[in-house]
Amino acid sequence: MSYNLLKGKRGIIFGALDSNSIAWKTAERVHEEGGTFVLTNAPIALRMGTINELAEKTGSQVIPADATSIADLENLIDQSVEILGGKIDFVLHSIGMSVNVRKGKHYTDLNHDWMTKGWDVSAVSFHKLMQSLYKKDAMSEWGSIVALTYMAAQRVFPDYNDMADNKAYLESIARSFGYFFGRDKNVRVNTISQSPTPTTAGKGVKGFDGFIAYADKMSPLGNATADDCANYTLTLFSDLTKRVTLQNLFNDGGFSNMGVSDQVMELFEDKEE
Repeated sequence: MSYNLLKGKRGIIFGALDSNSIAWKTAERVHEEGGTFVLTNAPIALRMGTINELAEKTGSQVIPADATSIADLENLIDQSVEILGGKIDFVLHSIGMSVNVRKGKHYTDLNHDWMTKGWDVSAVSFHKLMQSLYKKDAMSEWGSIVALTYMAAQRVFPDYNDMADNKAYLESIARSFGYFFGRDKNVRVNTISQSPTPTTAGKGVKGFDGFIAYADKMSPLGNATADDCANYTLTLFSDLTKRVTLQNLFNDGGFSNMGVSDQVMELFEDKEE
């Protein structure tokens, strides 16, 4: 069902690798709600994924950009403003990467060069993006910038590895830059802390199936899906949330406020004869 929540709004969506991606689901919903946008991802991700299929479906253009490159980001912003016909109303940063996770390195034995690469892609890219948008005055007043994160930024999930550090860094950047974007431009900056979601990237985390099953049993409403996250993101892009900023917003079925659930306790209790 469409409510035309984003009619006339223009945006940039990062990270739509394939149809499992939260960014992909968000792009589909933005299109349904009347928004127009440019799709972007790193050149290697464009080769690996199927983003052209999404572009055709939504009538969007794809602009390759390395989110760690200021030059690429500035070019992306300039082209987006030209293609879309005006300033940007919304941006989704849905990017995360850990070479240490990919290579199976334990947190106590990390390759620190890989660690640096991971936080550059996953977190510092968000600062570079916002700095480029800020300096170019490319965001519309009351625009909205959203990045996706995970609760491992606050709590220990051993196998999430250095991605937990990357997400903590990302959330801090959102608050810090969000202050200046709000004060100077009336632009909102928030992060959505999503349930573990079976995306192509998420499945690379060790023990991910167990991760998802545990979170689902701990959450009163169950895990939030990629579609749920897309819908939540739409509300933050819309004019209905004009004064929501600097927030880390949990979209996790209640997991973040749970200590233990009956379903989890049952796994450890002796069954009565």
